[in-house]
Amino acid sequence: MRTMVLCLGLALLCLLPVEAEDLGAAGLDKSKVAGRWYIPAMASSSLGFLQRKDELKMAMANITVLGEGNLKISFAIPYPAGCKRSEGIYRPTGSPGEFHSAERGNKTVQVLDTDGQSYAVILASRVKDGRTLHMLRLYSRTQEVSPRIVELFKNLSRKKGFSSEMIRMLPRQEECSLEAV
Repeated sequence: MRTMVLCLGLALLCLLPVEAEDLGAAGLDKSKVAGRWYIPAMASSSLGFLQRKDELKMAMANITVLGEGNLKISFAIPYPAGCKRSEGIYRPTGSPGEFHSAERGNKTVQVLDTDGQSYAVILASRVKDGRTLHMLRLYSRTQEVSPRIVELFKNLSRKKGFSSEMIRMLPRQEECSLEAV
């Protein structure tokens, strides 16, 4: 559960409004990433994720742009035992579309695809017990995601080595929100 929370935090921080075709050369307009995001899909090979994936529901995040290019991300993540809220500060690494947080372990997130407005696909990575863990997440401004974006997420997941069993579309939920964060 802690691994999932940490990976979610990393991934949310990386919602960069750059062109999907050329993330490496594009400048960052962090004002476009500010605000509320939903997480309607995830892919991971983590044993914890695979054991609990059928219990997972859509999480929420709020991104605030801070000074020096940093991002503050607030999360609301539903679990069977209740709603977990957390915050983290992510700092740019110097590579466009990539952020790092040393809080609760070293985490790096990278934007793999985005239209800069309605969705982003983020790869979160961290090392735990000598193993590098990866989680791919889909972020959306709305709870409903178009079939085209869902297919894009699934294709990127497969290209990154995630099988169909490792990909999960998350159901909507109303009991865990950002309002109390």
